[in-house]
Amino acid sequence: MTLLNPVWTAILYLVAAVCFILALQGLGSPKSARRGNLIGAAGALIALVTVFLSVKLDNLPWILVTIAVGSAIAAPLSRKVKMTQMPQLVALFNGVGGGAAAIVSLLELPHTDSPWAALAVAFTILVGGVSFAGSCITFAKLQEIMPTRPLTFPGQRWLMGLVLAAAIASGVWLVVTGSFLGAILLLVFGLITGLLLVLPVGGADVPIVISLLNAFTGLAVAASGLVLGNVLLLVAGTLVGASGTILTRAMASAMGRSVAGIIFGAFKKGGSTAGSTAVSDRPVKSSTAEDVAILLGYAQRVVVVPGYGLAVAQAQHTMAELATALEAKGIEVVFGIHPVAGRMPGHMNVLLAEANVSYEVLKEMDEVNPQFKTADVALVVGANDVVNPSAKTSPGSPIYGMPILDVAEARQVVFLKRSMRPGFAGVENELLFEPQTTLLFGDAKDSLTKVLTAVKSL
Repeated sequence: MTLLNPVWTAILYLVAAVCFILALQGLGSPKSARRGNLIGAAGALIALVTVFLSVKLDNLPWILVTIAVGSAIAAPLSRKVKMTQMPQLVALFNGVGGGAAAIVSLLELPHTDSPWAALAVAFTILVGGVSFAGSCITFAKLQEIMPTRPLTFPGQRWLMGLVLAAAIASGVWLVVTGSFLGAILLLVFGLITGLLLVLPVGGADVPIVISLLNAFTGLAVAASGLVLGNVLLLVAGTLVGASGTILTRAMASAMGRSVAGIIFGAFKKGGSTAGSTAVSDRPVKSSTAEDVAILLGYAQRVVVVPGYGLAVAQAQHTMAELATALEAKGIEVVFGIHPVAGRMPGHMNVLLAEANVSYEVLKEMDEVNPQFKTADVALVVGANDVVNPSAKTSPGSPIYGMPILDVAEARQVVFLKRSMRPGFAGVENELLFEPQTTLLFGDAKDSLTKVLTAVKSL
């Protein structure tokens, strides 16, 4: 006997589904993102409680123990995750979701009673396996456990084709006969497919692949909803799959390329498309914090371009304080935000929101690009690939075709960099060697602190 009858179960599932939809709507804007996140969490809690009250659970003690162990591990770790590591965390979440859907479907296989149910099981196992393995590789690349450059080898696309063919054959075997061995083979081939799919992707394309794998996980969860006969899983998985697909297309558009080109580009070229990771020894014009402060202090308009280096240095509060000090002197300050700045969409928006930077001064790429021509100083803090002119001028570059922030059009450009190492895509930035560009080397937070002190003393 259960505490909730089917009518109340359906009503609560509907409430949870509405919460998920409102959460996605809220996450569409930095102003409402926090509220959207809380609504989504409330929907997940309602769904979880509803399951416990509406289903007869034969293994309740084991379920509670598992939840307790998972919470004990996840809660402390999630609180310690830095903002710079959020993309890695998202990648792990994707992988866990896809892997869980695959395992659930694998265990439900003996209970399927029709070819359609077996087909849903096969789809979930394959897509969940691809998502799990691919997400593990994206995590390893972002965490720099393995090289971030594309990894290819001779015959890789032929191996990919053979694995896909074997996966399809295993899936057909599973659907026709209900073979558990066929399901295990399908999972193995799905895992191999995920590895082969993501290994050739590198550099700035990795966050896009994370978004694509998020869509895969959503589809796997939706299919597992069909397997389990759970409408809420179907709705939630469809929402995740649809939103992940939309985000993937938007990010690919921001990179100026197609999703297929990003995923299969290295296969077509038969080799790595990454740039060099060597440190350039070409001469550049460097400066001191005091000189940069003078440039900023006597400007009328400053455009700040934040990037991953700002996040790594945790310099957002110092940057916000510098912007406030400049505004107090009557200088107009805006922030130019590239759609893929950092390691995930919205990375810079969230980072600057932590420092209470007003949303009104955060300008998206299309809005800020025309303003560089009238900017006295463009202050680039930790960004590289998103301002690299080779995206427009070098057809052989791995970032060629990616829309960039037109920093080069500013009268003066100040780069805050830790070293001359290239950006995440491994491409040397020609803008660093232009006559209007000045470099200030060092940790971003330390450099900004010195610049702030010097600005206040002007």
